[in-house]
Amino acid sequence: MRRFIVKAMLLGLLIMIAWMASWQSPAAASDLAQLPTGSVPTVTSTPGGPYAIVNSDSGEFQVKLRSGPGVLYDQVGLLLLGQKVPAKGRSPGNEWILVEYPGIPGGHAWVFSLYVTIDPPVQLPVVEPPPTPTLAMTATIDPTLAARWIVTTEPTRLPTFTAPPPLAIPTFTDEGSPSLSSVPMGFVILGLAVTGLFLGIMAMAQRG
Repeated sequence: MRRFIVKAMLLGLLIMIAWMASWQSPAAASDLAQLPTGSVPTVTSTPGGPYAIVNSDSGEFQVKLRSGPGVLYDQVGLLLLGQKVPAKGRSPGNEWILVEYPGIPGGHAWVFSLYVTIDPPVQLPVVEPPPTPTLAMTATIDPTLAARWIVTTEPTRLPTFTAPPPLAIPTFTDEGSPSLSSVPMGFVILGLAVTGLFLGIMAMAQRG
């Protein structure tokens, strides 16, 4: 009796397995039909290129970006001190660096090479600069029209210079009392002798 029960259980188990296999086979077939037949490309990261970092050699907190390698080109933007942008090339004379600058036509601009440091230091490819911009024409003045506003004055003759007469300086002569130099020396000595004699007589008369 036990063998019959065991055989019945095994037979039921086999029937259940077969039924489950037949139920799952269409789903498996449909899953295989949905698998892609082409190869999926793998995304790999590329190493970053050289960067131009604004240094302090300009002496300012910002440097100008131009549309070409030269001061004759228009200014298109600014870079702040320490700012880093991808470097793409250099001018033929190595004086200007071409960098990425989104937001302007072409997405590129030029910066003076002394104001940036290339990191890592590599040799950038030479890029041909754009054509030099045409300078604005200066307005010319019509000489005929300008002559109407020019006022010319006739020169006036200056009066002739007449020298003044010479200045006469008067001289004065002293006509006062005669000086001692005009008296003879003998009269002076004689007068002194008479005066001394007179004084001596007066002194003797007073003693007597």
